[in-house]
Amino acid sequence: MNTLWQGRFQKALDKQVNDFNSSISVDCRMYREDITGSIAHATMLAEQGIISAGDCKEIVAGLKGILADLDSGALQIDPAAEDIHMFVEAELTSRIGDTGKRLHTARSRNDQVALDVRMYLMREIDEITALLNELIKAINEISKDNIYTIMPGYTHLQRAQPISFAHHLLSYAMMLLRDVDRLADCRRRTNVLPLGSCALAGTTYNTDRQRVAGLLGFDSVCKNSIDGVSDRDFAAELAFDISTVMMHLSRFSEEIILWCSWEFKFIELDDSYSTGSSIMPQKKNPDIAELVRGKTGRVYGDLTTLLTMLKGLPLAYNKDMQEDKEAVFDAIDTVKMCLSIFTPMLKTMRVLPGNMKKAAQNGFINATDCADYLVKKGMPFRSAYKITGQLVALCIQKGETLDSLDLDSYRSLSELFDGDIYDEIDMHKCVEKRLSEGGTGFESVKAQIEYLDGILK
Repeated sequence: MNTLWQGRFQKALDKQVNDFNSSISVDCRMYREDITGSIAHATMLAEQGIISAGDCKEIVAGLKGILADLDSGALQIDPAAEDIHMFVEAELTSRIGDTGKRLHTARSRNDQVALDVRMYLMREIDEITALLNELIKAINEISKDNIYTIMPGYTHLQRAQPISFAHHLLSYAMMLLRDVDRLADCRRRTNVLPLGSCALAGTTYNTDRQRVAGLLGFDSVCKNSIDGVSDRDFAAELAFDISTVMMHLSRFSEEIILWCSWEFKFIELDDSYSTGSSIMPQKKNPDIAELVRGKTGRVYGDLTTLLTMLKGLPLAYNKDMQEDKEAVFDAIDTVKMCLSIFTPMLKTMRVLPGNMKKAAQNGFINATDCADYLVKKGMPFRSAYKITGQLVALCIQKGETLDSLDLDSYRSLSELFDGDIYDEIDMHKCVEKRLSEGGTGFESVKAQIEYLDGILK
């Protein structure tokens, strides 16, 4: 295939060099953005009198024909092409002749690729956001069924205090809500038109960049043409945002993996989202959650690729920047795949509240409530803390729990204890009493669910 830049060169490009230089296998997915951007560019050129209205009409018709043929499969992208931009331009010229050669007036591949990437990433941000909202909704719906499901809350992976299972799940919804917010911020900074920057210095033609921005739905145009072709902050920012999403999914996956184990057995994953062993017939493995956890490292690698590629680049465009797409596209593909399978895995899991409650009863996780009981009767907290610790030691010695320990044992350490201590340390009451905003109390959890319902609507 002839290159569009061959005029300066006396020799054909070595095939191995061409293969190494080519990006068509990666950037071909941006053909819609490339053609849409070219239609807007041609429209502006005609309106500004840079090309004739007739040429514009022919160019636009040719581009729409190429788009339709690519969408339908009637036209296949040539893998020998250097990139998607040159493929579309060469195809256009083959269809409409020399008129097609006018399309590239007042632009460069440098600002063209920057445009395509921004348009493509904004579309992907919208799709990732929709998947995140589906997951948040699924978490919220499961939470509605588990407001009164009591489980142990953990710190240091040690049983700490009793909480509502819904409260635990909703913490992940809040994380994912921040992810949605970050993606919206990233989209706002991506929504800046670079086209018109040309190679780096702008153009001598009387172009109207604001018109192109309006045609393509951009909020603004970049203020500096060198920055316009050199900026890939938006790609790195998106890779970071996706990395954060994956980190949240990985943490959630880790808990699902733990909860599925016989040591916890808080939930059971549906057979459709589990696998078995080739040698151990009893096994039911949470492979989907494990793969999500594993793929998080892959996305972190994509972010590191982008940051490392950019860190030493002089202005303006350098070929190194061709590496941006493979990394950010892989991050996008990975997070979309993980979200698409994580949500139905969660929606089909079976919650085992009896096992959760049993675990809550065996870890002295109502000890803080026992100390608070003494504080409410006038004892300083540190003194109450010490006495409660002595009570826990006594329970361990006797093989009892705080719930089963006799009242005489309580009163041997403080006369402030009375029969109402058992009501005070009841697991259900321990959760119910925590009414502080954002806490695990049932009314607080209901408020969190209502908050998410409002946002999702």
